[in-house]
Amino acid sequence: MNEKKKDPEKDSGLNLKRIARIHSDFPTKFGIPRQSGLVPELRAKIVFEPEYRRREALEGLEGYSHIWLIWEFSESAREGWSATVRPPRLGGNTRKGVFATRSPFRPNALGLSCVELIAISEEPGEGTVLWVSGADLMDGTPIYDIKPYLPFADAHPGARAGFAGEVEGYRLEVDFPRLLQSAFSDEQVQALIKLLAADPRPAYQRDPERIYGMPFAGKDIRFRVAEGRLTVQEIVDL
Repeated sequence: MNEKKKDPEKDSGLNLKRIARIHSDFPTKFGIPRQSGLVPELRAKIVFEPEYRRREALEGLEGYSHIWLIWEFSESAREGWSATVRPPRLGGNTRKGVFATRSPFRPNALGLSCVELIAISEEPGEGTVLWVSGADLMDGTPIYDIKPYLPFADAHPGARAGFAGEVEGYRLEVDFPRLLQSAFSDEQVQALIKLLAADPRPAYQRDPERIYGMPFAGKDIRFRVAEGRLTVQEIVDL
């Protein structure tokens, strides 16, 4: 029997299936770390869709310290695409090729994150769930695949960071009054200080009089930035 050869020029027709969703402290995109692993104090839970809640599918995963998540920029999906984008860290005015960035505005709105696997547990009504740290995903983000991180193959200490490395060290001084910190756990406070120090504002917004709001863990953190210092003004329940 002659098998019909597949035309390599045609789309494979891959039908992605959502296997899980992640639950984090970020109800919106504002304030989320720009890369995974930058704020290890952040905790998140991965809950599988009913079809994939099979413990045997995770057999052996407990032996790995980190995992890769392949997920969808579900809040950034749009029709069409642009060959160039404006990376926020470059001020929002400089254009770079989309494939030289991690912009969500891509031909396929897929993200890739490496997170630490903290625990695997059984939860009522949710089945086997994964607890991770250092995630840069919004609450409810769809996850399409999970793969183990292999340090002997995935780590390249001498790799170049391109133009992204030029702004890596940018940080703000953070003034977070202790009285306001009481609204969060110690671990959440540590995470918040790192998030705020990285300057969650869009690069084109630099008004020292403006008060910004960052939703996090059921609260709205309101702050102002002036002369390289970010000051938390108040914490409001959402």
